[in-house]
Amino acid sequence: MDWISNTFDLLQQLLFENVIQPVVFGLGFGNLLEDAFDATGWLLLGLLQVLVLLLGIRLLEKRWPVEPVTDRAAVRVDVLYTLIHRLGLVRLVMFFTIEPAWDAIAGQLRLAGLPTWQLDGLWPGVTDIAWVSLAAYLVVFDFVGYWLHRWQHSLNAWWALHSLHHSQRQMTMWSDNRNHLLDDVVTATAFALLARLIGVEPGQFVAITVITQLLESLQHANTRIGFGRWGGRLLVSPRFHRLHHSIGIGHESAGRGTLGGHNFGVLLPWWDMLFGTAKFDGQLEATGVRDQLPEEGGRDYGAGFWRQQWLGLARLAASFRKAA
Repeated sequence: MDWISNTFDLLQQLLFENVIQPVVFGLGFGNLLEDAFDATGWLLLGLLQVLVLLLGIRLLEKRWPVEPVTDRAAVRVDVLYTLIHRLGLVRLVMFFTIEPAWDAIAGQLRLAGLPTWQLDGLWPGVTDIAWVSLAAYLVVFDFVGYWLHRWQHSLNAWWALHSLHHSQRQMTMWSDNRNHLLDDVVTATAFALLARLIGVEPGQFVAITVITQLLESLQHANTRIGFGRWGGRLLVSPRFHRLHHSIGIGHESAGRGTLGGHNFGVLLPWWDMLFGTAKFDGQLEATGVRDQLPEEGGRDYGAGFWRQQWLGLARLAASFRKAA
């Protein structure tokens, strides 16, 4: 494994010295070189993830597709979302907004004598083993992710933003990051704060993020792959997650038009099974939001990136007016 780490470190150094550092100096941010070096690592990981999508998951879509890709313009917009998210724009926004505020709060807590809690110190000799602690963190993150996802589907204001993610009628491996930017910042902030609260080391947080993102890309892929009766109950498969995006199933429950749905698990279907939201019938239904259908009003979610972002804000404002 050392050669992988060493190769990555070398590529990060080369990318930083030849591309990022000159840009940082040119913009007059020489005092942020250390942070820029860390950001280069995220950028490199994003590029490697895109490579995995193109050389790995794309082959699964070609071999076992659910449906032919007919709306390539919509898929191209999803590619743009993926590049924005995976190459670090959301993290850049957090760096200049959320991170300074949290650093100040954490500093005050330490001055007050409040200790930080470390999950990997819960069971000395066991949870401090690298792969055990990583697995424990993944389970905790997935549990929190399940509930955040359910709230995205149950709170009117949050659904106003999250519905953009479900509006893709032509789902592919690029669709995972088709989110409103405000929605992305809220969820990314929640996970960053969670990492601080349970003592996730920076390297572990990177591993958690990369593992989660790649598996989510696979879940959204245009492929009919399932993991079998037992495997599908251990890890969220593309079939399981496609049902979450199915019209009238994935975003509705307890009757037509009621917010809710099924299959909210991010990586693990355990929480859906435990809390009664799992659906394993394996049907490959059409994806989208019910109110997009012509017979349901034909709501416009936008065809391009900026239009989608603007309409998301308009839906959010409307939800507040309705609640007032």
